[in-house]
Amino acid sequence: MTRLPEVPRSTARIAGSTGNHSKLAQTYRRFAEVDAPKISPFYERLARALSESNAALRAIESAPTRKRNPALIVAALHHLALTGQSPTLTTAYNAAVSPAHAAPASADPASVKPAPAGLVRTEAGLRSAVGLEASAAEGMDVEAGFDSDSAVEAAVRTLVEMTEAVVGVVSGRKVRGNVGGNHAVLYPAIAEVARRVGAGAVGLIDVGCSAGFNLNVDRVGITYGNGQTLGDPSSPVQASASIVKEQAVPTHAMPEVVARIGIDPEPIDTSDVDEARWLRACLPPDQPEQTARLEGELELAASAPPFLMQGDAVDLLPDAIARVPADALPVVTTTWALSDLPLESRLRFLQRLDAAATNRPVAWVSVEGVGVAPAIPTFGDRPASGHSIIGLAVFSHSTLQAESVGRCWLRGQMLAWLADS
Repeated sequence: MTRLPEVPRSTARIAGSTGNHSKLAQTYRRFAEVDAPKISPFYERLARALSESNAALRAIESAPTRKRNPALIVAALHHLALTGQSPTLTTAYNAAVSPAHAAPASADPASVKPAPAGLVRTEAGLRSAVGLEASAAEGMDVEAGFDSDSAVEAAVRTLVEMTEAVVGVVSGRKVRGNVGGNHAVLYPAIAEVARRVGAGAVGLIDVGCSAGFNLNVDRVGITYGNGQTLGDPSSPVQASASIVKEQAVPTHAMPEVVARIGIDPEPIDTSDVDEARWLRACLPPDQPEQTARLEGELELAASAPPFLMQGDAVDLLPDAIARVPADALPVVTTTWALSDLPLESRLRFLQRLDAAATNRPVAWVSVEGVGVAPAIPTFGDRPASGHSIIGLAVFSHSTLQAESVGRCWLRGQMLAWLADS
């Protein structure tokens, strides 16, 4: 097979003078050094290789200026693998992942459990044997088996040889990050606010819903670091969170959910095959646990599709609340959504909640940065302190009861429940 001169097998040798590409090369090098290590070891190596290849940098410069960011380019390459447009890349990603998850020769085949959804999937149904449970049982390291040299070589080669296809993907898309549900934080908060109101049923309204996965919070299983569990242990989505401090989260049962409504300027319709595939493409190919979680979220969304409303959250909020049956409590949830709004819009958001509570209570569960959610106390914490406040508010007949019930870190991966329940 003929090799491109700038795409040798060893990533350490993918080099060359970057010349006029120095600014773009610096962007990719910074991504490799700062951002990628938090996301994916493979993307760290790939971004570095791209920064050192003149051919790759020229290919990236073919894209519109605003579409050249590393996260979007690597997602576009993953998309070509998932769709089978680049068989070489599909094969490389599958082969790179599979060895880490194959059962050892001495293993009893009957002891290897079925694998969750494949890491790389083409339209023809191609799947790699991820086998997370089996590999964990044998003490194998998922990342250790990822042949990143071969995968990096294939990715750089694909970018250079299929530049037009990559540019076509990035031109009409943006990176969809952090679309997973924030279940470990929302579940106890929603159940608690429903208990306080005495509601037997709730209608969930998620502001900034993205793919709407928060709207299935009642159908997931959750395990906390202190051993507590909530929800459905057989659900395809199993979330977890560490507990800070010693106080347990409340274990009240989630009421029946009778409405699932999402509001977003650009909601993601996961029933659209192309949209769902793009969500997969935005995940790194060497992170099978994230892929398995996404597949579970997509499965739940398919079985109970939410009603998605596109537009300004403040403007659409009254209509969304009106769609909740009269005998159910509307529960509006915001998870790091209000920080995108100016203070004036956040105050109008509060006013809309108050106006909607003329004839029945309306609840609001907020998970926002310190001081971002109006009317929610902050424990005296300072803004930009690195954590978020979990707040509960109940609007009823022109009255407002608002309380902070906890703090959380790392987008809900760690939480401290601080309120009496």
